[in-house]
Amino acid sequence: MKKYKILIIGFCTLLFSCNENQKNTSGKLNVVTTTTMITDMITAIGGNNVEVKGLMGSGVDPHLYKASEGDVSKLTRADIIFYSGLHLEGKLEDIFEKMKHSNKEAIALSDTLSKDKLITSENFASNYDPHIWFQIDYWIECAHYATKQLSRIDVKNKSRYEANSKKYIADLEVLKQANIKLVTSLPKEKRVLITAHDAFNYFGKAYDFEVVGLQGLSTATEAGVQDVQNLANFIIKKNVKAIFIESSVPKRTIEALQASVKAKKHDVQIGGELFSDALGSKGTAEGTYIGMYKHNISTIVNALK
Repeated sequence: MKKYKILIIGFCTLLFSCNENQKNTSGKLNVVTTTTMITDMITAIGGNNVEVKGLMGSGVDPHLYKASEGDVSKLTRADIIFYSGLHLEGKLEDIFEKMKHSNKEAIALSDTLSKDKLITSENFASNYDPHIWFQIDYWIECAHYATKQLSRIDVKNKSRYEANSKKYIADLEVLKQANIKLVTSLPKEKRVLITAHDAFNYFGKAYDFEVVGLQGLSTATEAGVQDVQNLANFIIKKNVKAIFIESSVPKRTIEALQASVKAKKHDVQIGGELFSDALGSKGTAEGTYIGMYKHNISTIVNALK
């Protein structure tokens, strides 16, 4: 904690000493992003006019992520910063709050969404579920908002950002229709999705799944023995065929849940690995937002059939 406070103090010192809108040597807009989903979006919309530096990589849990000294340097030199908001990046919250009192451009993509569209939760700091990228319509709204912000900061390249955004959003619309077609092949009574933590509620709302996470909305919470037992009983009652691990959450909790179900003389399979709070490895299909979503939905549907 003491080391982290020192980082924040160091950040503030650098922040106020840096010149506004520092450009990198290539002349491109210097953009810093937090999660891999946002990095993918801004890279697609920004194209050749931006240099994107993502703080978090594949398999990184944003709920628990803390800024390093290298991150502080990236943030202070950015022309614009994009983050998710709704307390997803909980450990970075102090840094982003400091930015509000400076001339640094820090944009929470979730700010564009009407609060009545969000899923509420009494058990999470923001009172809203932050996993908005699993509702594709919301992600499209965020893409429009990011395009608007990039165009405001870099007016001369506005037409390029808008053209790139149009293509990106068209691809998201195609993805959405393909998802609907795939999900309709799974009977309604089999649409029960059980994962390591509560990251898929927007997915469930979009595709009519009953979603249950062993942990809460944030992986900072721990599942207790009683949580495991209760969910094991639920799996047996619903005759759920498969449960799922997540790439950014240790798999031991789901393995413990599977063992608890088997101890009750019932069988449940681990249906595969889902990408929840982070994309897959860079250079793979799952390393893009669209590839991640395709992987997730096919893994879920095939395992639950």
